[in-house]
Amino acid sequence: MAQQNGLTSAIARLQLRLQQLAHTRPPSRCMQLLESVEAPPLLAWLASQQQYPKIYWRGRRDGEQIAAIGAAQDHHLQQMPDGEQLDQLYASYLRSDPDKLLRLYGGVAFDPDQPAWQHFGQARFVLPRLEIRQQGEQGQLLLTLTAEDWDDQFAAAKLALAQIAPIKPLPPLAPAHVLSQTQHPNRSRWQDLIEQVTNPNFVADTPKVVLARETQLHSNTLPNPWTVLHSWGLLNPSSYQYGFQFTSEHSFISCSPERLYHRHGRELSTEALAGTTTRGFTDAEDDALADALLQDGKNSHENQLVREHIEQQLLPLSEYVGAEESPTVLKLNHIQHLHRDIRAELKAGVNDLQLLQALHPTPAVGGLPRAAAMNFIRQREGFERGWYAGACGFLGANESEFSVAIRSARFQPGQVTLFAGAGIVSGSVAADEWQELNNKLTTVLGILNGL
Repeated sequence: MAQQNGLTSAIARLQLRLQQLAHTRPPSRCMQLLESVEAPPLLAWLASQQQYPKIYWRGRRDGEQIAAIGAAQDHHLQQMPDGEQLDQLYASYLRSDPDKLLRLYGGVAFDPDQPAWQHFGQARFVLPRLEIRQQGEQGQLLLTLTAEDWDDQFAAAKLALAQIAPIKPLPPLAPAHVLSQTQHPNRSRWQDLIEQVTNPNFVADTPKVVLARETQLHSNTLPNPWTVLHSWGLLNPSSYQYGFQFTSEHSFISCSPERLYHRHGRELSTEALAGTTTRGFTDAEDDALADALLQDGKNSHENQLVREHIEQQLLPLSEYVGAEESPTVLKLNHIQHLHRDIRAELKAGVNDLQLLQALHPTPAVGGLPRAAAMNFIRQREGFERGWYAGACGFLGANESEFSVAIRSARFQPGQVTLFAGAGIVSGSVAADEWQELNNKLTTVLGILNGL
């Protein structure tokens, strides 16, 4: 109740400040009003609102948490623009006002040559109208207006504040009554694909292809996506947690362990996350599985390929690039991954768009060489990945961060689609890789089934 009262007071203060600006014009391209606030439970607050889009972001390992509604600007791109167009978008808001707290939240699809998902596009970046940011106990409520069409912006901002709904508890997580389930590719097709990718003649030119599967669950009683994300995050608190809801019926959520990159100034952090095994039922069994993963030649080779590719991509953009020589084990709820930290000091003038183009998609979700692997996926995999295995996060002047959108789910009317992938290299066995896909879906399937 105290949090709700504090938020209500902060909204009232913003309304008063906004009214005082009724006959002014912003001195720069954007105006941002900020009030300190004791933030409510952000996923519950977000689920209570009826303004779209809705955006949620939580950094890895209990990092910064953000909930945003509405849009001061919404850049919905049905085709991936060229570098110059992206740079203009970046410069319009972030480079022009580097001292403000402006961020563009959004994502880019896995493959711009595949058809785009409805409502998501090949890329979509939103400058939120209203945003709550929380770091530890500190919270901020931000209202953003842009200089274009100021009268319309002022009216829209005033309406957005008036339409903020009181917070209600998250809807309960009732089990989904699944009417039917389909998989693309199916088990037989998966076997065929593995045989093609592991053929020695194919491996000679394309040593790694990451093949994925979509699992469609058809139901008349889908749970609320924000409730699912909340439950998913509780089970994997060290993962990124984020979601984008562009209409009441179209959402994409992810609880992903994988960082694409984090940039603070010119300091860059990224990682090689590739190689997977299950968790054990006892500590001894868990440690034995982790040790076996570290010693496994196929998984170690896969992780090394990812590391080498990332270093090669970063070298032209960096003064320095360094990676851990040996991988460690990252433990999640049902699986364990091989993981290497990679750090770089960027050259002066390198921006986030260059980083996205260099690093996305990584060999951990596409393969090597990138063009050959993606061409195989595009022609043979049998479904449109859209934002699955894409890059989701935020762009800022001084800080930007993106996650690779694995461990994700797409909500549509009467259907939720789950995604999982596996890196296929020489020596991969179709049955083992199929089971790896099942292992990666265990957590979210348990949530959807109310377990």
